[in-house]
Amino acid sequence: MFLKKDSLILGLVLGFLAPLLGLLVFYFLKFSSISFWEYLQVLVSAKSFFTSVITVSLIADGAIFTIYTNSGRDETARGIFIATCIYAIISIGLKFVG
Repeated sequence: MFLKKDSLILGLVLGFLAPLLGLLVFYFLKFSSISFWEYLQVLVSAKSFFTSVITVSLIADGAIFTIYTNSGRDETARGIFIATCIYAIISIGLKFVG
């Protein structure tokens, strides 16, 4: 199966997609009363809210990082970690810009 491979590229893909999935889960749990587009507009307009949502959605990366690390698939875990660091840098940058 594709997810059982040990690959840096797989880790990067998973690392970039997991927070997006976390973003969707956060929407359905907390903001399903408004449209998804309104939710995205709030994220763009309120930077402090955006950074907090990104921080929460990075928990998804932490979960899959732990799974891949514990199963000995270190290359995939490395890709997940790199993607998480990129998201964190962007989040920190957005917090201090503007």
